[in-house]
This record gives sequence, structure tokens and C-alpha cells, in this order.
Amino acid sequence: MGKNISSKWLIVGVGFMILGLVYTIRSTIGLMMPLWSEEFGWSRSMISSGGALCLIVMAMIAPFAGSAVDKYGPRPFVVGGLLAVAISAVLMATMQSAWMFFIAFSLLSGVGFGVVAMHVIVAAVSPLFDENKGLAVGIATAGSTAGQLLIIPIVAIFLVSFGWRETYIVYAVVCALVALLCWKLLAAPKAKNNIAAHQSNFWQDAKYLVKKPVFHAVFWSFTLCGFTSTGVVETHLMPYLAACGYPTLDGALSYGFLSGFNMIGMMLSGYLSDRMNKVLLLTIIYIMRGLSFIVLMFVVGDYAALALFTVAFGLFDYSTVPVTAGIIVEHLGQKMLGITMGILAAGHALGAAAGAYYGGYLFDLFARYEEMWIASIILAIVAGAISFAIKFMRPTPRMA
Repeated sequence: MGKNISSKWLIVGVGFMILGLVYTIRSTIGLMMPLWSEEFGWSRSMISSGGALCLIVMAMIAPFAGSAVDKYGPRPFVVGGLLAVAISAVLMATMQSAWMFFIAFSLLSGVGFGVVAMHVIVAAVSPLFDENKGLAVGIATAGSTAGQLLIIPIVAIFLVSFGWRETYIVYAVVCALVALLCWKLLAAPKAKNNIAAHQSNFWQDAKYLVKKPVFHAVFWSFTLCGFTSTGVVETHLMPYLAACGYPTLDGALSYGFLSGFNMIGMMLSGYLSDRMNKVLLLTIIYIMRGLSFIVLMFVVGDYAALALFTVAFGLFDYSTVPVTAGIIVEHLGQKMLGITMGILAAGHALGAAAGAYYGGYLFDLFARYEEMWIASIILAIVAGAISFAIKFMRPTPRMA
């Protein structure tokens, strides 16, 4: 019994570790943007387009990865995704032109990020737990931000001391080593619920989902979540802070601390989702996220305002994930979690792609980001309203 419990929490720990690595690599495009603009003469809209295309590739892969992890377990997807990211990092380190950037980051990294992502980790971890399910999911997925607390500032130091090409070489080596480690650690026996394969196929499950109002509620709110988190903040926060006059290291440290509070927020929301109404909790998270953007619009020359935004947005950023997963299990059933989270991840990526491109386009047009933050305020509050509508939908979990 004790060994079984240890095995479950080991998988939680592995999920935490790999998400910490991969999500840090994803977020570095914000750090690299000013450097590439100076070295290659690339516009921010061009670089943002590459980031948006990467998110679209992720969106194409995510639903199938989320569905398949229930049948085959997480190991082949995690290891394969990490190796894809490692190869893309090598190509990034040697790129000399825009087409190499699009192939390495947008295409190859997009494949890796689409597989080594929160929807795969959620689908792998959630079936293992009957008690403390939300907490386990919250801890595992918190790795998506926890690693950035330490790694992003280290990356900034590497960039200043050695250069961006050398930084990507280090990434490649680390990803390859972690892939080998995961091949061994994830060989542990899967839980009973993970072994049983769906009798229905992907398309049958998808057809079932589109008939459910609760699926549309979580899908569209999570798509707006992508715009207001990954799209505008992960891609444009550090360039925005640079435009506000903050040094690169200060911006990186702010992002790192934001990630630390993000980690706390995910664990706390997972803990609370086991103990309070999940719909109300999700609604509060979206509305508070929207209000945090108001603070961001006033950070110019004001470190106190920047610190307040760092705390507020961090707590209400990825904290939507464990709560959304809990709502899916309650309303649609555990067996539908993998495919539903995969489709939601696709919507999240498309929303993020829109946010990433929109921010770059507006900056090239007006040399400012204010319109993007106003849009983010409105869309986050809309996501909260959509989420609250779930309160009036009857749970009908699918048992087979």
C-alpha cells in the first residue's frame, strides 16, 4: 500500500519536474525578442507570428495527445516530446534566418510543447487519486511555473554572460538528459484506471463532448484563458517591461517571482477545489485575473505597482487548471478527462496565439501595449461569466 502511494506521488513529482523545464523554454521567446530584433532586424510582429504558429501546432496535437495518454501511458509522449524540444533547441542555437526560426521553434518545438504539456500530465495524474485529487493535479501542474522562478533569472544571466546561442545549447543537453531520466522513472506500473482503454475512439468521444453545454463553457472560458495568460503575458510581459524602462534582469526577476506566486496559486486552487464549490472558485480566479491587468497599466517607473501585479496575476494565472480539471471530472467523468483537457489545451493555445500576435501587431502599429491590456481585462471577466454559467448545468459524468 505504501509503495503504491509512493509511486503515485513519484509520478506527480516527475510531472512537476518536466513541466518546469519545458514551460521555461517556451517563455524565453519574450527574453529573446529584443535580442533577435537587434541582431537579425526582425520585427516583433514577425517573432510573435512564430510564437503564434508554435501555439497553433500545439493546438493541433493536444487533443490527440490528451486522448492517447489514457491508452498508452505518459512515458512515450513525455520522452518523445522532450527529445523534440532538445533537437529544436540545437537548431535554434545555429539559426541564421527567419525560416530556420519557424522550423525550429514554431514547428518542432510546437510538436514537443503539444505533447509535454499540462493536459498530458493532468490526464496521467488525476486517475491515480481518489482523495486529494485536486491537490495532486495542482502540485504536478505547478511545475509549469515553479521552474521559471529559478530558471528564468538564470537564463537572463546566461544571456548577458554568454549569449543566446549558448543558452539554447544548454537547453538541448538538459532536455535530452531529462528525457533519459523520464524513460526510467515513468516505467512504474500504471494505475488501474490508466490501463483500461476507452472502447470508443477519439472522434466518438469528441462527438459526445460537443453535445454537452458544460464542455462549451469550459472550452470557451479556457480559450480566453489562453489569450489572457500565455498569449499576452508569457510573450509580451518582458518586452513591455523593457519598453517601460526596466532593465532586462529586473524584468526577468519579476517574471520569475510571478512564476513563484503562480506555483502557489496552482497548489492553493487545487487544495481549495477539493473543499469548495469549483465553479465559484473558477469564476473568482478569472475575474481577479482581469482586475490585475489594471495594475499592470500603471507600472511605469513604479516598482511597487510591478510587485503588486506580480503577486496578483501570479496567484490567478495557471490556477485555473486544477479547478477546470475537477469540473470536467464532476460533470463529464474521469474517462473523458484526457480528451477534454487535450481539446481545451488546443483552445487555450489558439487563444494564446491570438494574444501573442495581437500584442506584437499593436506594438508595431502604435508602439504601445495599452490596448492589449484593456482587451485582456474584458476577456478575463467574460471568461469568469461563462464559467459561472456552469453552476446551472447538471453534472452527467460518463461512466463508460
